[in-house]
Amino acid sequence: MARIVLGILLTAIFTTLGLLHVYWAVAGIGGKSVAVPSVDGKPLFTPSTFATLLVATALFTAALVVAGVCGWLGTLIPPRVFRIMTLGISVVFLIRAVGEFKYVGFFKSVTNSGFAYWDTWLFSPLCLFIAVASFLIWYRS
Repeated sequence: MARIVLGILLTAIFTTLGLLHVYWAVAGIGGKSVAVPSVDGKPLFTPSTFATLLVATALFTAALVVAGVCGWLGTLIPPRVFRIMTLGISVVFLIRAVGEFKYVGFFKSVTNSGFAYWDTWLFSPLCLFIAVASFLIWYRS
């Protein structure tokens, strides 16, 4: 039962985040100013449309992986493939939550930007939730 609830939550989160990235890629600006780390009000990088769509594709793929490991996609692809990929999702999001110790993650040192605020209160906790939930789904499948 917990696996189903976590699977639904993760699928919804990944799909929502994927749609948000598609919105940003096609000229959406809402929330974009705090989506990238910045210093003195200047973003450290400007994601290209292609890169943003690539992230969206990765997020949609993660949603499909979670659906697959929960058994919602049938048996065409062996379940062990979805299990391995789910563990990979868990590791990637745990690394993202921990961060690189300067601009991103729970242990960042630069904390005086809009991104840093949202990273502390939303992005990193969400990444930690995704990491733990993915791990639990992997462990229980």
